Amino acid sequence: MQFLAMLTMLIDHVGLLFFPDQPLWRIIGRIAFPLYAYALAQGHQHTSSHSKYVIRLFSIAVVSQIPYQLVFDTNELNVVASLCVAAVLLRALDRLSHSCFSFILIVFVCFLFEIFPFEYGAYGLLLMLIFNYMKSGPMLVGMHLLLNLAALFTYGWILQLFSIIPTMLIVYGPNLWIRLESWRMPRWFWRLFYPAHLAVLALILYFIGK
Repeated sequence: MQFLAMLTMLIDHVGLLFFPDQPLWRIIGRIAFPLYAYALAQGHQHTSSHSKYVIRLFSIAVVSQIPYQLVFDTNELNVVASLCVAAVLLRALDRLSHSCFSFILIVFVCFLFEIFPFEYGAYGLLLMLIFNYMKSGPMLVGMHLLLNLAALFTYGWILQLFSIIPTMLIVYGPNLWIRLESWRMPRWFWRLFYPAHLAVLALILYFIGK
């Protein structure tokens, strides 16, 4: 899973920067974020230390922010910042006993994701919540599809419809998923890939004068 998430993210970024008129790169890239959202939910559910987990995400987000802004010429907060805040939110929701308070908190954080803004905005946060709270099955696919349709009508995100593909693999391809999950890699490589690939892309853009 980790390898597929990194590879499709790299393909997405390369396509956005160097081949913006070729949508296939971006279509393949739609696979990446749902995998990261799924990984966040799994990390939240199985980590032995939530505080260390959040600190690691925060560190990666901070290291990645300047390369992210240089590469994409944006003032948005990068996707790992979105993952970090979502991890904090999930921990807070675990401690809230009243569903009304949970709903208010989710709405408030969705609002913050749209205002600041975080990459993927409220869409990204809601997808991470879906992966955390929906059991793997048709309901998970259905909720992701509804979220994609809402993003289509709200933001016009046509390409984001393709992000349903990895969710369907998680639900309907368990044997394939078990094989992907077994392909492990060093933790340092998994954690450093995001800021490192942004730094390399920033250097390439600088040297080609783009």
